[in-house]
Order: sequence, then structure tokens, then C-alpha cells
Amino acid sequence: MHEFRIRISSQRMVILGPLLILFIPGSVWGFADPNTTLPGQIAVEGASTVMFLSSLFVLLSATLGVVLVGFDAISRPKMTGELAIDLAQPIDRRDLAMAHLFGVWGTVAIPVAILQLLSLGLIYRQMDIVPEPLDAGIWIMSTSLLLFWYASLQLTASSMAQDLGSSVTFGVATWLFFTLLWLLVTVVIATLLGVDATDTSNLEFVRFQERADLFSPNGVYQLILQSRLPEVARPTVHPVHLILSTIGWTLLPTGFYLQRFRNLKP
Repeated sequence: MHEFRIRISSQRMVILGPLLILFIPGSVWGFADPNTTLPGQIAVEGASTVMFLSSLFVLLSATLGVVLVGFDAISRPKMTGELAIDLAQPIDRRDLAMAHLFGVWGTVAIPVAILQLLSLGLIYRQMDIVPEPLDAGIWIMSTSLLLFWYASLQLTASSMAQDLGSSVTFGVATWLFFTLLWLLVTVVIATLLGVDATDTSNLEFVRFQERADLFSPNGVYQLILQSRLPEVARPTVHPVHLILSTIGWTLLPTGFYLQRFRNLKP
């Protein structure tokens, strides 16, 4: 709670707050508008489709918010000597590490969850449809999981960084890689393995892309939401693989971060 109170009242949240409002409720309001014309063959079929389409804007705003909030969570106290004082206190390092993790995660996840709840009302206002409780719950919980994964990755970077610059660089680079460059990486690997990547809409490449997305936090997030779409739009990846990937992204980065913090020398 101490970490949360410090970060939620910081100037970064003054900047991040309007960005989240613009991207999350704003995108839901636009996609739920019956008069909206979407590019290509995208058709809005129910509240679950609106939630899935809005996930792109969550990836562009909330995940970057975690990077901005947590890039100096450990590196700054380490450079100022505050971390040495904290580690000298009679508290288990695991508890201290989790305090940093949940402080960074909660600073972004709680406002995002509130905005998502408000967005459910916007869906009802625009489409006169009450979202299914299961769809709404999966949308909010999967978004919270995504932010938790990014918080773990960013705090790992912050604990390894020797200065603030390298910490924010690693965090932004990770965000750019999974958000903007992952499709390019998927296309290159598919080509090397003999999968036709000249047409990214063909069934063979789509199946390959879904399996490659299991190794990306953004991909897993969107596959979870896509599984709630009408049957023709659902992913072909086996649900067990999706569940295992979700568990892996929850445990492995967090475990690595805790191990890194346990061996940290201020």
C-alpha cells in the first residue's frame, strides 16, 4: 500500500490518467457505435467483439503505462542508497520484492479496471446490450494479468540496470518488441520454416501465428479475448496450450524477478 500510494499520486499518473481515459473508454465508445465503419472486413458482433477490438488500445496505453511507472522502482532507490536501508530492515526480501511488484502493478491495473467497468456501461449505452458477465470478467482479469506480466518484466529490468537510462531503455525496447515488432519476427520465422508468409490472411500462416503468439504476452492476451468471440473467429490453438502459456507468463517472469531481487547487492 505504501508503494501504491506513492506511485498513484505521482506526476506520471497525472499524464497517464487522461491517456488511459482517451484510449480505453474512448475506443470502446467508438467501436460500440452502430454507425462506426471499420476498415477491411471487421464487423462488430456483440459486446465481446468490442472488448477484443479495444484490446489494441489497451496494449498501446496501459502496458506502456506500466513501463513508465516502474522503470525506476528499484534502480532509483539503488542509486540513492534507499534500497540498502530497505534491505537492512528485518523484512524478508521476497516480501519487499512483492511490495514493489504489486505497487507498480496496482498503480496501473486498478485505474484500468475502473475504466473497463465504466466502459461496460458505454457498451450498453451505445449498443443496448448488457455484456455477458463471463466475457466482462475475462476482459478485466486478462488485462490485469497482462499488466502483471509487464510489471514483472519492467522490475527485472530496473533491478538489473546500472542507471535510470538503461532501465527505461530496456523497458521501452521490450514494449516495442512485443507490441510493434512481434508480427515481423513471426513472419521471418515462418518464412525460414517454409510457411507461406506472403499472405498473412491464409489459414496456414494464421495457425502458425497463433502458436507463435503463445510466446508473447500481448499474443496470449489477445488469444484469450479472441476465444470469447463467435465460433468462426475463435483461435485454432488448443485451449490447454493457451492455459499453459498463461501460467508460464505468470510464473516465469515473476520467479526470475524474485530470484534477481533475492541476490541483489545494493
